Amino acid sequence: MSTTGSGSEGGGLADDRALLGRTSTAERVADILRTRIAEGFFPPGTRLSEDSIAGALGVSRNTLREAFRLLTHERLLVHELNRGVFVRVLAVEDVVDIYRTRRLVECAVVRGLGTPPFALDGLTRAVTGGERDAREGDWKGVSTANIHFHRELVALAGSARTDELMRGVLAELRLAFHVVDDPRALHEPYLVRNREILDALQAGERTKAERLLADYLDDSREQLVEVYARLVDAAPATEA
Repeated sequence: MSTTGSGSEGGGLADDRALLGRTSTAERVADILRTRIAEGFFPPGTRLSEDSIAGALGVSRNTLREAFRLLTHERLLVHELNRGVFVRVLAVEDVVDIYRTRRLVECAVVRGLGTPPFALDGLTRAVTGGERDAREGDWKGVSTANIHFHRELVALAGSARTDELMRGVLAELRLAFHVVDDPRALHEPYLVRNREILDALQAGERTKAERLLADYLDDSREQLVEVYARLVDAAPATEA
């Protein structure tokens, strides 16, 4: 599956040029593209135009290629010989593996929490933000708030390495989310479950929180795999 664009991605990226500052580096370009991929600006299967993106950001093609290399290493992009660089389309097996990793890491973080009270401000903001977005019918916002919830949950471990690991895992997960055609059905049931996990942690009930989280991840995996497999199999080929 690929998506073909007319170069419109360049116009949107021009707004991000200021983020590069005076010294345009591959890491900064990669940060911008990673964010745009996570937001769905470049959907899975999109071919990324070197000319359009380099021109929009005002960087050299060598710098852009290095950014592409970094994001390929993160499994967000894929280089196809004689065709170019594309936003990766996950296989169903990738989605299953992502959830396997999430269960191992997230449940271990909750299990290893120290003595209450825990610093739960970030989790609380993510939960209330998701609930607010749901009331406003902003299901893309709900998806983002849900990702923030799980990033904040992992951040409770106080480990920069674990944070980095989960940043990549959750960025990959959003590639699957962007294929789903009914984000409300995908994300709405988990608003209440996020709140339940937060309540359990606020009460210092780590065992309960871990059980709720494990059930949550198992149910989410089963739901997403079922929907994703159907949509990917039915998707026509495209290019951007």
